[in-house]
Amino acid sequence: MLLIVLSQFFCTSLWFAGNGVLEDLILEYGLTSYSLGHLTSAVQLGFIAGTLVFAVTTLADRYSPSKVFFVSALAAGSTNLILMWEENTLLTLFASRLLTGFFLAGIYPVGMKIAADYFEKGLGRSLSFLVGALVLGTALPHLLKGNFLLSDWRYVVIATTSLAFAGGALVWAGIPDGPYRKAAIEFRWNAVFTIFGNRKLRQAAIGYFGHMWELYAFWAFVPFVLGAYQETWQLHIDTSLWAFWSIAIGALGCAAGGFLSERLGSEKTAFYALLLSCACCLLSPLFFFQSSITVLLTFYLLWGMAVIADSPLFSTLVAQNAEGPLKGSALTLVNCIGFGITVLSIQLLNTIQDVIPPAWIFSILALGPIIGLINLSKKV
Repeated sequence: MLLIVLSQFFCTSLWFAGNGVLEDLILEYGLTSYSLGHLTSAVQLGFIAGTLVFAVTTLADRYSPSKVFFVSALAAGSTNLILMWEENTLLTLFASRLLTGFFLAGIYPVGMKIAADYFEKGLGRSLSFLVGALVLGTALPHLLKGNFLLSDWRYVVIATTSLAFAGGALVWAGIPDGPYRKAAIEFRWNAVFTIFGNRKLRQAAIGYFGHMWELYAFWAFVPFVLGAYQETWQLHIDTSLWAFWSIAIGALGCAAGGFLSERLGSEKTAFYALLLSCACCLLSPLFFFQSSITVLLTFYLLWGMAVIADSPLFSTLVAQNAEGPLKGSALTLVNCIGFGITVLSIQLLNTIQDVIPPAWIFSILALGPIIGLINLSKKV
């Protein structure tokens, strides 16, 4: 489990590599402030395309998932290096992030597949550690950018690429196929379309989709809202550092959710985590309008734990209810749709950031959790 978690952490550092150095990319290549939404969406769109290809072809079910992970890590790290090309424009940067996202589809859901092949019992806790690694990896570029040793943004790009190569090598060399793996023997182009015929899997997926509407838009726009807050109250905030903590603390939320799920069950724990993050969306304007930076940052740290705590639990429910040979494809397809939803919420916030006051921008994210809660309330 340690190797799986470490590899996932290393490789998912690529996810927000562009976000972590966005201010430098804007200055270096003459971009606009709207680049935040566009480049973040590029990774998500690439991930969607990748997960769709992986799901339809059932690659992670027909071939060794460890080898799929390794090849994907090498490819994602290589495309990340395009960020340093001197002739970059918004279009080429978008293409770089798109390709990186595409190959991340062979890392994140395939990593969950590897964990599911090893841990049939206690899967909720195992996936909680795995998603916690994703959280830390996603936050890492913000921390690297704030480190004086990596003050040049190109070093951040090189560091995240190097970590991805190392993560892929760890999986390839140290993690053989798990004892609970059930390989799909042949390619069936329509196999993936049978997945949502399972009612319990479908309900878990809808809860996950509501969660995803909120998650990445919150992560992407935390620096923006913190910047607006410091302008409003004439304060100084290290936005890179606090963006890191607001995201990274989600690893604790994942771990706590995993342990609670063993007492309450995955479904109930996911419901209460989603309810808490929904409340944070609705209450966010109140915390923006008060002047204590300590209160605001404490609120974002709490939200950062709640916003991701349910993610591994929904994945656990999907994995547990999927047909054995199609477990990897089910996880991949649900991820594909979920990340498609993140593009919609990110682009919505990107569009309205100059239309509505920053204090209210996160309240719109409550829509997804509300839908997920209505769906789950029939079962809790």
